[in-house]
Amino acid sequence: MTAASLAALVRIMNAYYSNLIEGHNTLPRDIACALVGKLSDVPERRILQLEAASHVRVQAQIDQMAAEGSLPEPASSKFITWIHRSFYENAPEELLHVRENDPDYRMLPGAFRHERKEDVVVGRHQPPTSVMIGRFMRYFEERYRFEQMGPSDRILSIAAAHHRFNYIHPFPDGNGRVSRLMSHAMAHAAGIGSHGLWSISRGLARGLSSRTEYKTKLDEADTPRRGELDGRGNLSRDALARFTEWFLTVELDQITFMASLFDLQKLSERLRHFVDRHEQLKRESYLLLDAALTRGEFARGMAPSITGLPERTSRRLLEDLLKEELLASATPKGPVSLRFPQPHAEWLFPRLFDPTVT
Repeated sequence: MTAASLAALVRIMNAYYSNLIEGHNTLPRDIACALVGKLSDVPERRILQLEAASHVRVQAQIDQMAAEGSLPEPASSKFITWIHRSFYENAPEELLHVRENDPDYRMLPGAFRHERKEDVVVGRHQPPTSVMIGRFMRYFEERYRFEQMGPSDRILSIAAAHHRFNYIHPFPDGNGRVSRLMSHAMAHAAGIGSHGLWSISRGLARGLSSRTEYKTKLDEADTPRRGELDGRGNLSRDALARFTEWFLTVELDQITFMASLFDLQKLSERLRHFVDRHEQLKRESYLLLDAALTRGEFARGMAPSITGLPERTSRRLLEDLLKEELLASATPKGPVSLRFPQPHAEWLFPRLFDPTVT
């Protein structure tokens, strides 16, 4: 149960950084509010909340499929169009009308570009024309099909597929988000998903030495082939190798960071400090939080034995933690497990959300 609560936190983190990559600054607490239907009265802010909440829900479905062993081929057109359709199927109209000069154009969730009017230019990059998308995506699906790969190739292919998908740019809009969710699914399928306890968007938004690295590296990997020894396609194999090395280094950096942040002993100490500085919580409340952390969940009736205090006092401590939403249960009288509500999560997990990333 503790791992499930941490994975839920990672989804909010991933949506937060994915929004930042798109230039949309949505606070983690706003995303958490959107997930329970608490939306801003300000239209622009409400749209960003809905966008981020949709990201969280789609990633949760991917995590669930991975846990159940029902995750399809992540690079298949069927799965990729499912991501796009699931992300946009309940989106506000503002997110579907992506062409300012064509007010009658409405993007169809889950549909690849297929008309000339859907051809796009992204910065310096001019993706393949809409009439070629079907051919490109059929090759993409075949090239990055995990069924034919060994363990190492699967890990390497996450980076290569990430760039090649963005190069193709198969949808009128939303390709960046789809690529990051696809990469998240590929990490699961490659055996490095760690039950959803890390995700790539934080690393892509922050970079290794610069916050502009992600888009710069994507652009560099668009380099055309340079001579007969630089691959066999239109694009440079060496440039893709450099992007892959950078992407894998970002992945390793994020896995290392999250492993340290979610270390149970360190988290236990932060919970102790949190209780000590909290004005409404008694010091013994930490014992209940620590029990939930290490056991996953415990029956409410076990509170006295965990704290060593009388039943009435223990029940009061438990009620205080439930009120703060640090503990919760699926039913009113069911076992309780640890939660990490906003804004407590921002204190308990330092540097998880970086407001300086732009």
